[in-house]
Amino acid sequence: MIKINQNLNHQLKTECLILPCVEDKRPGGELKEIDKKLAGAISQAFENKRFGGKSGQTLLLNTNGSLKTPYLLLIGIGKAKEVTPEKICQAAATAAKLAEQSKFKTAAVDLGPFETLTKGKSGLYSELAGAIAEGAGLALYHFDNYKSKDEKDDPPSRLEKLTLLITSKSRQASTEKAITRAEKIISAVHTARDLVSHPGNTVTPTYLADHAKKMARKNKVTCKVLGKKEMKKLGMGSLLGVAQGSDEPPALIVLEYYGATKKKAPTVIVGKGITFDTGGISLKPGGGMDEMKMDMSGSATTLATLELISSLKLKVNVIGIVAAAENMPSGSAIKPGDILKSMSGKTIEVLNTDAEGRLVLADALTYAQKFKPKEVIDLATLTGAVLHALGHHAAAVIGNNPAMIQKLKDAGEATGERVWELPLWEEHEKAAKSDIADLKNIASPGVGAGTTMGAAFLKPFAGDQPWTHIDIAGTAWGFDRPYTNKGASGFGVRLLLNYLEKN
Repeated sequence: MIKINQNLNHQLKTECLILPCVEDKRPGGELKEIDKKLAGAISQAFENKRFGGKSGQTLLLNTNGSLKTPYLLLIGIGKAKEVTPEKICQAAATAAKLAEQSKFKTAAVDLGPFETLTKGKSGLYSELAGAIAEGAGLALYHFDNYKSKDEKDDPPSRLEKLTLLITSKSRQASTEKAITRAEKIISAVHTARDLVSHPGNTVTPTYLADHAKKMARKNKVTCKVLGKKEMKKLGMGSLLGVAQGSDEPPALIVLEYYGATKKKAPTVIVGKGITFDTGGISLKPGGGMDEMKMDMSGSATTLATLELISSLKLKVNVIGIVAAAENMPSGSAIKPGDILKSMSGKTIEVLNTDAEGRLVLADALTYAQKFKPKEVIDLATLTGAVLHALGHHAAAVIGNNPAMIQKLKDAGEATGERVWELPLWEEHEKAAKSDIADLKNIASPGVGAGTTMGAAFLKPFAGDQPWTHIDIAGTAWGFDRPYTNKGASGFGVRLLLNYLEKN
């Protein structure tokens, strides 16, 4: 729970007061006044190099009754000229996690330092206040759905209440608005994380479809779910081919949100929804296969993004398409060497059944053309190769429109959900062609460039409008940020929100 209160000389009773501090050689301004009350404890920390306000640096002090709060937590936000909402978001996350680890149930953040930082910069104060709320809320995510509640065990400590202390009542309305927005972002990202965190025996294609229907009803979004029968009529042999090895029926989930006039062409977001990926007949190694519940992260981001933009009432038109299936080995599963016919009419030689994500996306991207989109973005945990290229620090972005890619890169820098462009050259497209069909789902041995080859396969299905493919295999799980936890990150929701708002 995030609240607002007016800061009156640190008289609010809370277990821990959090104070953002710019990088400096010695305490200044408000920090200097607090240092006097604490008998020079802060200046001593500066002198001993234990704290200096560097980004992410922390100092937890017992106030010994000198303030209303028993503990003071200083959090560094870096050099004043380099402070951004994303840096504040990360600092807030670091502070919130430390407060919770210290078993505080309540904490307050003093926004006083933002008055100086934002002087002459209209709107920045509320942005930074929102970033505090967002970072803290994202960092305090916990997935305890499957833990038994044994009364004999001590329940884990949780930070239950965070208060933002404003210095003037004139700041209240704008700060409240910023917090409301932050709470909607937090909710959407947590939704994505929950969907990814659930095991494969909970989240099936049918579960994703039911979740989409409930979300759509709540947020006035149109939802349509295509089953096997409808897919067969449309000729979606590629998606159906992946699903045929499983007892779980596939689903093509279509969400339509119109926040602008329907005459405006929509942005279409396509998400890969492989709810569990064994690799099929091209079976994956057993070690780490449990993590393959996260192979539907692209769909989780798509669904959560539609939830977010509709709750914020964004004045944009967005279509969300999720291609959901389970990739299993069985007597009915597709085999290496099989040929599938996609909705587009293009034939695909399946050389590896573990390259299934591109097969379901092929039909989803073709279906997207029904909406005559102005642009298409697909998100998928597509390749392990992207981890070799970018690790867990950024997603790969590949597409046919440099301007669109640059805008996504800008959105990534603003939100910390960075994307990095990889090339897609004619040689890659040639390497995706098959000798006996139109395309093959993996390149021949020795070609390499696995992430780019995934995009090279998708390009013929993506249409002529601007299109980008975002490979989130390295960031959907284990993303390295202070506001993420072990496991699912919800990567892409904040990235796409920023992109859609700015463009």
